Amino acid sequence: MASNPEPDNDNLSTLLQLEALARNAESEKALQFFVVNESRRLINYRQAFLFSATKNDKRHCRVETASNLSVIDKSSPYIRWLEHIVRVLFDASQITSIQRVDVESCPEKDRKDWNEYSLPFVVWAPLLLPDGTFIGGLWLARETPWQDNELTLIKRLADTYAHAWAALVGKNKITRGFSLKRLIFMAVLASLVLISFIPVRLSTIAPVEIVAKEPAIVSAPMDGVIKEIPISPNTFVSQGDVVFRYEDTNLRNSYEIAEKSYEVAVARLRKASQGAFQDTKIKAQISLLKAEVNLKETELNFANELLQQVIVTADKDGLLIYTEKSDWIGRPVSVGERVMEVANPEQVQFRIDLPVDDAIVLNQGAEVDVFLDIDPLKSIAAKITHASFNAYLTPSDVLAYRVEASITEPDIDVRIGLQGSAKIYGSKVSLFFYLFRRPISALRQFIGI
Repeated sequence: MASNPEPDNDNLSTLLQLEALARNAESEKALQFFVVNESRRLINYRQAFLFSATKNDKRHCRVETASNLSVIDKSSPYIRWLEHIVRVLFDASQITSIQRVDVESCPEKDRKDWNEYSLPFVVWAPLLLPDGTFIGGLWLARETPWQDNELTLIKRLADTYAHAWAALVGKNKITRGFSLKRLIFMAVLASLVLISFIPVRLSTIAPVEIVAKEPAIVSAPMDGVIKEIPISPNTFVSQGDVVFRYEDTNLRNSYEIAEKSYEVAVARLRKASQGAFQDTKIKAQISLLKAEVNLKETELNFANELLQQVIVTADKDGLLIYTEKSDWIGRPVSVGERVMEVANPEQVQFRIDLPVDDAIVLNQGAEVDVFLDIDPLKSIAAKITHASFNAYLTPSDVLAYRVEASITEPDIDVRIGLQGSAKIYGSKVSLFFYLFRRPISALRQFIGI
């Protein structure tokens, strides 16, 4: 009779040690590791899994830790199966009581997976607080059947572990459910998702300048050097007014040489014509001399034509627009080179240089809001009349598309040369695309899609 109590005394001592160590755990992770590994000192099992409950459904338990493992992969098929089998084995009342589980307890469709994943004999021990709150469970598995006295010890340990767990982190933090904070977070997240689909107008901003509409271009009629510009820039001119003169020294010399050459050729022809009556050889040269006279006459006419182009005049009334006199006087120009333009100051339009990086789909008649630098708080409404398909390099070395827009507001007092910013509107897109269009484009270029 004296030898039988020794095992019970050993179990009692081990139980008291486990309870004390569980209540002295320093962290939640340490307690969970202790539960699935150190319980072997009292209970003989091969596998142990600790589950935590949710507030909304007791059966939706999650595996927190497993014996012999420091970290578990919650997306692994084994863990997914364990969480699934707990849901299908127990209803809301059964899950709160300790019970034996085996393959016969499973639905027919889950028995094959049981034989693959689980050991034959399992005990489910719920973790219950004194007020009956279910906060999780302990899944113990082994190869031999469980005895009644073992279930008593397991239930005692489960109650101790539940009390220690709740005391360590709080009851509300163990059971995962839709708390007020989580509900607020989900509501805010759902609101952001819905807001991201709100349609907004896609827009972009580009530099703009007021330019003349259909101006008369004053280009160089010939190669040469500009000698004089008698009229200052941004001055009104009338049709026929001289806008600039070429350096004519070479042209005048060329004309005088051509004129003298023509006179010499005419004199030689006249002399030959007089001598042809007496000398037949001279008569034979008359045709050649006539051709020479025609050639010299053509050269004289050409020199005279060039000399007449030394003075360049305005083709119509308007405002003479160019940069500065000092930019052109003494500068050589080529035939066809654009020097000036004569414009009607009442007929203006917006010229927008839209950078390629900021380009959006533009349609004829798309709306534009222009904010000039002289009055940045006031917008001027306009509509696109033309958008180029080919990009060009601007003076500031930016690759851009040329966009032209006409003013739609009446009685707008603006002048040629004013600059500012233009906000161009495109089609409607979602708010998400509007905010992340450029990051998405940069990411696409970075990853090469």
